[in-house]
Amino acid sequence: MTIPELTLNDGRSFPLIAFGTYKLNGAAGVQGMLSALEVGYRALDSAFNYENEGAVGQAVRQSGRPREALSIASKLPGRHHKYDEALSCIEESLYRAGLDYYDLYFIHWPNPKQGLYVEAWQALIEAQKRGYVRSIAVCNFLADHLDKLKAETGVLPTINQIELSPYFPQDDMRAYHQKHGIVTEGWSPIGRGGKILSDDLIARIAKRLGKTPAQVVLRWHVQVGSVPIPKAAHRERQIENMSVFDFELTDQDMRDIATLARPDGRSFEQDPATYEEF
Repeated sequence: MTIPELTLNDGRSFPLIAFGTYKLNGAAGVQGMLSALEVGYRALDSAFNYENEGAVGQAVRQSGRPREALSIASKLPGRHHKYDEALSCIEESLYRAGLDYYDLYFIHWPNPKQGLYVEAWQALIEAQKRGYVRSIAVCNFLADHLDKLKAETGVLPTINQIELSPYFPQDDMRAYHQKHGIVTEGWSPIGRGGKILSDDLIARIAKRLGKTPAQVVLRWHVQVGSVPIPKAAHRERQIENMSVFDFELTDQDMRDIATLARPDGRSFEQDPATYEEF
């Protein structure tokens, strides 16, 4: 199964669905990621703080797939936003994974109270120049944070990875991204705990289309222009999650799903405007 691709603002390609690796650690994590690569995923999303970059690298090597056919990502933690520390952390990420480069490297959280995210971004720009990473990106940045990156470095990220689901659609951020040529990537795409999968509206649409509720939600992501990052340890669910390119939601479906947005739709209780990641 082939996953379609889009083009980032730096000219590099990226698949329309990525595979999340949070809590996939050790030998079991390697097997889960290896299965995902075998069924057709080519983008693995990791982070320094997930403590599984070694497992990611091992899965890449065991997969037998050409390195250039894959897109491997990791993320800089909040405690290493100082310029020199950030560069050392990226080097350590590469050593942990046993890779020569990352296709994507993110700032995991802006940590605005700490106020070093521009310095961290300057380090990512330097890492890109050194060949440590191919594309640079951010997670959980608000419009003000992105504006500051542009004003102080002249460089906007290729991707902003944010929490996104029909319960928490982030219309304003998605509009900002579209205006500025930034790809929206959605973490927790079906919400933590999977409450949305039992939503009556989603269930009705899924029954009509002969699809699962998860497939309907992930297809919604695709149609609003977001790249979802589902994670699943079992092969059957991995295949289910990536099988969202052979059908479409109607305009009425999309309007109906838009009514699901709610004030308490956020799954993660921390707000990027105030949260400080360690």
